[in-house]
Amino acid sequence: MTFKTLSFVKKENEALKKENRFLTPRTLNSSQNPRAIIDGKKTVNLTSNNYLALADDPYVKRKAIEAIKKYGAGTAAVRTIIGTMDIHLELEKKFAAFKRAEASILFQSGFTSNVAVCQSLMSSEEDLLISDELNHASIIDGARLAKSPRKIYRHKDMNHLKEILESQEAKKARRKLIVTDGVFSMDGDIAPLDEIHSLAKKYDAILMVDDAHASGVIGRQGRGTVNHFGLDGKVEIQIGTLSKAFAAVGGYAATTKDLRDYLGSVARPFLFSSSQPPSVAATCIAVLDILLGKPQYLKRLWENTAFFKEELKKAGFDTGESETPITPVMVGDSEKAVKFSKQLFEEGVFALSICYPTVPKGKERLRTIVTAGHTIKDLEFAAAKFARVGKRLGII
Repeated sequence: MTFKTLSFVKKENEALKKENRFLTPRTLNSSQNPRAIIDGKKTVNLTSNNYLALADDPYVKRKAIEAIKKYGAGTAAVRTIIGTMDIHLELEKKFAAFKRAEASILFQSGFTSNVAVCQSLMSSEEDLLISDELNHASIIDGARLAKSPRKIYRHKDMNHLKEILESQEAKKARRKLIVTDGVFSMDGDIAPLDEIHSLAKKYDAILMVDDAHASGVIGRQGRGTVNHFGLDGKVEIQIGTLSKAFAAVGGYAATTKDLRDYLGSVARPFLFSSSQPPSVAATCIAVLDILLGKPQYLKRLWENTAFFKEELKKAGFDTGESETPITPVMVGDSEKAVKFSKQLFEEGVFALSICYPTVPKGKERLRTIVTAGHTIKDLEFAAAKFARVGKRLGII
């Protein structure tokens, strides 16, 4: 088809290609496993968020299938009409207990969870939203959709956050909301949540933490950043996704019962999007069962993480400030990062290049994520290929 009105799109795509920003996703031809078939090629998969390697777990799949047999394939309704099933309520109750909160509410994605809370709470120009500069795009978009002004503090800079909280704008604000990622998705570093909490308490601000890359990964039994810092019951809002360690799709906010009820009445993503299929809720309940009853999954995840980080560092790579299974391999040039990823794929390792504008210019990288399902043999193979291609491209 050809439309004169859309003729500009071809030029826009050409511009994206010149800037190494045109994306052509690879195709997964198998289940999402540590060793996966991608574009028809067997690879060691270092790009998935499948932290616990449970996306293809027999127990998890069985529970999803059982839910389909009992409830059907989908809900065909929003939660507030007739899209709330008892399995959704069961998951919300279990997530609240897992996060040690009074209540929780499910959303259609982690992205919409952040948008929903920011938009619902920061509903007046008299409010103030305060955000870390490296927060996820969903927080940025949630802040843009909110009616409040926003202030951005330098990444993990507590002095800068304090300056903002002491500003006249903050003092006059009806409500103040500090928002931070728990684990930052590009660098794999952890927010200093204990210090942020202290400042929030001192300056009477609401604290919201997005634990997308922390839930199921850090803290006791994978409970997340709040638990990691010993702040259970002291942080107003915990956001998370169900698409990473929980191997499904969706998001949630764990909070007070009053706020849960408020969001269920005013949050636009909750009100105007159909609820998750029952198989998704069953998948997440099954993953919670595993997290609470089988500590070996988290143990393997962290053993694998430590091993792979050490192998990369021994080879001479710069892995940034990572403290988690997210380990960047810094390259510093878009073209070279893209070549690095392509040549690694040819060698049987899938590690995606991350370039501007996802990261700043000069901070281009390959982002690797180790899972509980990788074997030491997988990681040795991948590290050797990283070293081989890295030397060939002059990165090490």
